[in-house]
Amino acid sequence: MSHTGEKPFTCAECNKCFRQLSGLKMHHMIHTGEKPFTCAECNKCFRQLSGLKIHHMIHTGEKPFTCAECNKGFIELSRLKKHQMIHTGEKPFTCAECKKSFRDLSELIRHQMIHTGEKPFTCAECNKSFIKLSNLKRHQMIHTGEKPFTCAQCNKSFSHLSRLKEHQMLHAGKKPITCSECNKSFCHLSMLKNHQKSHTGEKPFTCAECNKCFRQLSGLKIHHMIHTGEKPFTCAECNKSFIELSRLKNHQMIHTGEKPFTCTECKKSFRDLSELKRHQMIHTGEKPFTCTECKKSFIKLSNLKRHQMIHTGEKPFTCARCNKSFSHLSMLKNHQKSHTAEKPFTCAECSKCFRQLSGLKIHHMIHTGEKPFTCAECNKSFIELSRLKKHQMIHTGEKPVTCTECKKSFRDLSELKRHQMIHTGEKPFTCAECKKSFIKLSNLKRHQMIHTGEKPFTCAECNKCFRQLSGLKIHHMIHTEEKPFTCAECNKSFIELSRLKNHQMIHTGEKPFTCIECKKSFRDLSELKRHQMIHTGENPFTCAECNKSFIKLSNLKRHQMIHTGEKPFTCAECNKSFSQLSRLKQHQMMHTGEKPFNKIQIENKRSQKKLLERTNRHGLQRHKEIIQTNKLA
Repeated sequence: MSHTGEKPFTCAECNKCFRQLSGLKMHHMIHTGEKPFTCAECNKCFRQLSGLKIHHMIHTGEKPFTCAECNKGFIELSRLKKHQMIHTGEKPFTCAECKKSFRDLSELIRHQMIHTGEKPFTCAECNKSFIKLSNLKRHQMIHTGEKPFTCAQCNKSFSHLSRLKEHQMLHAGKKPITCSECNKSFCHLSMLKNHQKSHTGEKPFTCAECNKCFRQLSGLKIHHMIHTGEKPFTCAECNKSFIELSRLKNHQMIHTGEKPFTCTECKKSFRDLSELKRHQMIHTGEKPFTCTECKKSFIKLSNLKRHQMIHTGEKPFTCARCNKSFSHLSMLKNHQKSHTAEKPFTCAECSKCFRQLSGLKIHHMIHTGEKPFTCAECNKSFIELSRLKKHQMIHTGEKPVTCTECKKSFRDLSELKRHQMIHTGEKPFTCAECKKSFIKLSNLKRHQMIHTGEKPFTCAECNKCFRQLSGLKIHHMIHTEEKPFTCAECNKSFIELSRLKNHQMIHTGEKPFTCIECKKSFRDLSELKRHQMIHTGENPFTCAECNKSFIKLSNLKRHQMIHTGEKPFTCAECNKSFSQLSRLKQHQMMHTGEKPFNKIQIENKRSQKKLLERTNRHGLQRHKEIIQTNKLA
């Protein structure tokens, strides 16, 4: 019958035909599930005695068929013959569709199913179909939870023997396959082949939706779910769904609190091995991914790719609402929450809401006081690593980002972008109350507190309230008399670094801000702006009691104390109170006997005050006339 091709024996279940009755009987066991031959070692069952005998060699370690080329042993002769084709390069079976060649007929038949779309093996649980029966069996273990292969070293179990063998190489420290390009070693040939594509840049699998390319078909399949929205793996605790089973398992550890991988350096624990390995690079300083443009290095490949978009200007993810583009999908998703005002993560301590879980975690450290990142130079600690790195640039003096307009340098790109708005005049954040615009969102929020009157930060010493925590911290130094910033020229100390820098200009004589009206120069921009109000006649701060107007808010506050009678500064010697700190200090000199001014100096100060009053009364108009004459000349 083998010569005629006749197959007289037909299966009543599926109509498959066979040449011999024995072949039909053996096939029929697939439908009945009958497996009469059982392994005495592991109770695995087989349809044929020959299958049991071959399986038994796994337990005995017997491999009677050896390759003459490389001495690799095999359980079956058919496997040896197939292996030998690797050495000879022989691939006698060719696909008529794509001309790809294979070593045996079964490989060709499976391959042809890609062209026909045929997947004859279907899972009874979820109806997912597979080309190979072995793939179906491996898949079914997800539903049954079966992991029959156990590591003798650590008792970890696996659903497949190949996975166990790969795992055992970790214990042995054995990675027998090495990349010829970079000498990186791998446990498995398939891993090496996938890795080698990173050197060649080969990405043979292309998404039909967006033309993104992938090294592996599995990567393309996972990516395609982004377009279809398919997330087949769902968490039983919170119903959150995932594209991959591995991501679901990683997520489930949030509910269980399981973190099985621990750093030997600092005892910090992680949910998966890859997280631990990336963390360990912080201790070793290793950054294996380097940008070819600027030589900046990164711990993660994804971080390098995100960074490279700065050089290419690529922003492939666009907001459908406002057409703003982003270099990363996560940035787009976070941005989209600004349109919906969605802030799903809430602080249990103060009920403040956040768009991202990472933002909530960072915020929570304010309540716990945790600052895990410490500067080796000055022991100052920070909540985030990025803030530590930015701080360290103060010690190194590093300012790697430079403005093309004025050559001023900055520590990070965000600082540069804000600075560039000075040149462009751009102020994207506008107050809905008074239409005043700001370069930074934080400045707008701070400004809005003027309208709302909100001052959430209160001094425990004197109950004075502040809009910002930084303002409270600076104020608190008045009570502690702490002045951490000292001038190297005259040893005068200051509460803030900005005040020290402003003071140092007295010694250098530097006045970088010049009035375009009268060419008078000033040490800082705020002084110039206040001065310009003399020319415009603008007094933006008005007293609600008497309508008197002032150039500076501080002058208005000082004036309002006349109406309120408030005198918050009290002398410890005689309990006399004053509306200003300067007046208190002047008064305290009476008790100490200190006389910082001699009679001539006092007379000079009085003369200067009278001169200033006369100038204010009579000289401003004349001052403006001189400026106008100079302009016309």
